[in-house]
Amino acid sequence: MLPVIQLQKGKAESLHRFHPWIFSGAIRQMPETLEEGDLVRVVDHKGEFLALGHYQIGSIAVRVVSFDNVAIDLAFWTKRLAEAYALRKHCNLIRHDNDIYRLVHGEGDQLPGLVIDVYGKTAVMQAHSVGMHVVRQTLAQAIIDACEGSISSVYYKSETTLPYKANLNQENGFLIGGDDCDVAMENGLKFHIDWLRGQKTGFFVDQRENRRLLEHYSRGRNVLNMFCYTGGFSVYAMRGAAQCVHSVDSSAKAIDLTRANVALNFEDTARHEAFTEDAFKFLETAGSNYDLIVLDPPAFAKHKGALHNAIKGYTRLNNIAFRKIRKGGIIFTFSCSQAVNKEQFRLAVFTAAAQSGRHVRILHQLHQPEDHPISIYHPEGEYLKGLVLEVE
Repeated sequence: MLPVIQLQKGKAESLHRFHPWIFSGAIRQMPETLEEGDLVRVVDHKGEFLALGHYQIGSIAVRVVSFDNVAIDLAFWTKRLAEAYALRKHCNLIRHDNDIYRLVHGEGDQLPGLVIDVYGKTAVMQAHSVGMHVVRQTLAQAIIDACEGSISSVYYKSETTLPYKANLNQENGFLIGGDDCDVAMENGLKFHIDWLRGQKTGFFVDQRENRRLLEHYSRGRNVLNMFCYTGGFSVYAMRGAAQCVHSVDSSAKAIDLTRANVALNFEDTARHEAFTEDAFKFLETAGSNYDLIVLDPPAFAKHKGALHNAIKGYTRLNNIAFRKIRKGGIIFTFSCSQAVNKEQFRLAVFTAAAQSGRHVRILHQLHQPEDHPISIYHPEGEYLKGLVLEVE
């Protein structure tokens, strides 16, 4: 029998609307012996079944894995992962020229606390909850079983994503297989993927379609890719026939990867230069040489408490770009901060445009792609926001 968590009267409404989180303040009673990561049965104040989920210490006390009273076993996880895999196939993301995609996007795939990115034949799995960590080996086998032979290795990378208070002493490593090929393909372009030491799972999969859009605008332009990380936008700009591409990041390791990725795709790399430098300083000292600028910074706000400073950061960054870019230039500007909503980000960009005194038009409003789905019952899953702007 699973341990039971009972909710207070009036606290079941969100579950009836299929929201997958139960907050600690909604709990009426639970077993004293409950351990973090345990699978629990959630009932209302009358004892009626509501959901099954993973218990966790903190504000979000339960992450729901099923609203049906079913066995949570290998067959359950395999079915969920097979559904996720089928969606990516239907979206035509699994092709001979594209083997980089997100297989699982947490709540968007009814697997809260779990992220899985695929690079070639390797799936890189991250647990953001103790519950998913506990079943990691079962999940690894379910990935192999669900993906029709396309995955042969599963790498577990959760050292930095699990709750630090859980004291799990987790180390990254392969759960199944051990593929040492670090090159995968996105829309016909090759990339070295550093899933061992790189940020996130090793690559920013969520910008795939936005990189392709940038390629469309790159012909004949001088492109500046700020916060370039592994150079995704730079490589697409090169294929788009940009006149020159400059990549900037404060990390020397990121710059090395950017150079390697450019060289992996182009014999003539003379159009590309990379700089290890602070982005704000580089922008301030740069001349007005660029007519396409990419602003894709790391999250300025990882929680609501940092919101004010984040808005100031986005405003300052975009203001510098507006002042520097050539007449008729294009700016791709993004926020990946979940704590900053679309309206707040757009207001920051509007403020920056007004401060610069330039006339600015919105050409595109960008967001995360189809392999980062958002459950309609969990709007918190929307995090990536972007604008493509023309500056007259």
